Amino acid sequence: MSEAVSEAKTVQNPDELEVVAGFAHENLEGWIPELATEDDLKAALEKAFDYRGDVTLTLKSGERVDAYLFNRETGATLAHSWVQFFPANALEKRRVSYAEIARIEFTGKDRAAGKHWESWVKKYAEKKAAGEKNIGLHPEALD
Repeated sequence: MSEAVSEAKTVQNPDELEVVAGFAHENLEGWIPELATEDDLKAALEKAFDYRGDVTLTLKSGERVDAYLFNRETGATLAHSWVQFFPANALEKRRVSYAEIARIEFTGKDRAAGKHWESWVKKYAEKKAAGEKNIGLHPEALD
């Protein structure tokens, strides 16, 4: 059997494979990026948009808003770019221009960090092994 055929028949363990080759989850919890340039602000907002937790935006007016970012559009200038978010203390969504943002803090817990599914399965197996009845997998509280 040739070496190429032998390699083709090698079975890989899916638990040992990366889901997306070369991707590493960046831990942003607690990060306060330096916003020295427009590009710094744009890069930080892109990371905030992909972040699965709340961020605190400090606007140039002095207002601080704990928010979950869900939409954005990058225009030709900061004034023509905007981000939409749900404030933590209000039901209605808001939209602000990038030009209004003075500071971004990654203050909320990143809900996508870690191996949550594996943790759930482990807890379920432990409860089942202990003889508990009517058990199920339940998500963490959102605080």
